[in-house]
Amino acid sequence: MPLLVFLIVVSFAMYVFYKIKYVRSSRPIERKWLSTKSSIALGLFVALFGMNQLFLFQTTITYIISGLFILLGALNAVSGFKRYKHYLPFAIQEADEANSHL
Repeated sequence: MPLLVFLIVVSFAMYVFYKIKYVRSSRPIERKWLSTKSSIALGLFVALFGMNQLFLFQTTITYIISGLFILLGALNAVSGFKRYKHYLPFAIQEADEANSHL
């Protein structure tokens, strides 16, 4: 599945991108907000990797492990999205306060 491979590469690239932004950020709430975005990307990476394995190998062990990858990736992405929605207003407020001091 070339589409799955493309999505896997994009989600991993987004994970690395947000982790680099996380390290470079100095504001505490923004760091938490960026961490949730990287968590979503990592969850998608793991889930998509599990889905890709289902197409490559058709064994019972693959089905079990792929199911675990898909489940854990989906849980990580959903959890990250919930935390993203929680921190977003605080990150906006923190950015506004930092810009008003300039």
